[in-house]
Amino acid sequence: MSRHLFRLLRHGAAITALAAAIMILPGWPAAARGPENIADVAEQVIDAVVNISTSQKVEARLNDLPDLPPGSSMQEFFDEFFKNRRGPGDSDHALRRINSLGSGFIIDPSGLVVTNNHVIADADEINVILNDGTKLTAEIVGKDSKSDLALLRVHPDKPLKAVKFGDSDKLRLGEWVIAIGNPFSLGGTVTAGIVSARNRDINSGPYDNYIQTDAAINRGNSGGPLFNLDGEVVGVNTAIISPSGGSIGIGFAVPSDSAVPIINQLRQYGEARRGWLGVRIQEVSDDIAESLDIKPARGALVAGVDDKGPAKAAGIEPGDVVVTFDGHDVKEMRDLPRIVADTPVGKEVDVVVIRKGQEETHKVKIGRLEDNEKLAAKKDTAPAEKSVVQKTLGLELSSLSDDLRKKFKIRDNVKGVVVTGVDPDVASAPPDKRLAPGDVIVEVQYEDVGNPTELQTRIDALKAQGKKVAVLLVANGDGDTRFVALSLQ
Repeated sequence: MSRHLFRLLRHGAAITALAAAIMILPGWPAAARGPENIADVAEQVIDAVVNISTSQKVEARLNDLPDLPPGSSMQEFFDEFFKNRRGPGDSDHALRRINSLGSGFIIDPSGLVVTNNHVIADADEINVILNDGTKLTAEIVGKDSKSDLALLRVHPDKPLKAVKFGDSDKLRLGEWVIAIGNPFSLGGTVTAGIVSARNRDINSGPYDNYIQTDAAINRGNSGGPLFNLDGEVVGVNTAIISPSGGSIGIGFAVPSDSAVPIINQLRQYGEARRGWLGVRIQEVSDDIAESLDIKPARGALVAGVDDKGPAKAAGIEPGDVVVTFDGHDVKEMRDLPRIVADTPVGKEVDVVVIRKGQEETHKVKIGRLEDNEKLAAKKDTAPAEKSVVQKTLGLELSSLSDDLRKKFKIRDNVKGVVVTGVDPDVASAPPDKRLAPGDVIVEVQYEDVGNPTELQTRIDALKAQGKKVAVLLVANGDGDTRFVALSLQ
């Protein structure tokens, strides 16, 4: 250390001064100071970043009073106060306007603007404010709550500055990115950081696949762009984790590779049109992977198949593990919904599943996911068996009878062995291994069981084979199924 720096320390100079001096020492890596072209990129793209101003009318009661005791002297005060606030003919209800601000960016010179759905949701009036202060009234082209994306249109007098999307799939951990937006309503603000993680699941929806960055993102940045150093949009800033409401270096952006298909659909149809396979899925646990001879554990386990869905027509069955979909590897359960959703409706794809240890390929024509679609199950009026009670593996089991169906509200089309009681250790098991009265065991180790005797026979055979767990297909009263790996020890 030079005498000059040592002298700074001895005389109590600020640490920041020391840091500044160290940064300019000969030979200090330029990368430690950040990329040299951040300013060039910001200057190149900032005119395409806009502020989004929205307003919404909400009903407010003028006479909402605190709870007061009968005859209180304060009652007259509040009555007089609100009476004076009303105009002639006003009722007890009034409309007040709520304003909010966010960010967005222009993707077409004609006036197409991308932002977050939550920025413009329920707004009565939307304005886009350009970097030069020009305010333009915007209309909604389309919006999608699942991806939290929205597309707006403005009508400018001249072509606007627009930016292009880049390939978010090429982003590397540690790569520099730039966020531009309208934090805390301050106007166009540039921050820089690195890609901290990819494919983040923050439990905000079924298609979570976020880019995590430590570039400062705050309230008001929502809907703004995340740029790479080529000036391409690689993400749409959407969420932060913060106990204080301000940036702590954990921000999330929708990757461009996920955003572009949705934006194109909003542009073409005014709505998102997602692919639909028609299956219920769950994680492939280590126990289930072992029972299926899948090493390492991977894929998405099909727990149920919709009778009217594309998977049913293609021959996919409960117990299948989807490991590849349309050429994309399914490494874990959450990969499959996102890949299917991004697949064009009507496309025929190859789906590779593992069934009883063997790989099979099924051709599936992808359907369209309808929001809140619930297909009614067909009723089967076959006569129920006489109830036979038996206990095994900490479960009290019985054949299904009319009385038990009524007691546990089990539909007629659900077949199997009903659980009527459980031991405390089974009731307190982890959620993925837990059974409760009213559950119906449909299969044991991928074979149907119709009564407790058949179930016990299957359990005994598994124990004789030296198996440590039994994989059960379990249905609830509505017929929704899941797999449970139950210990045989």
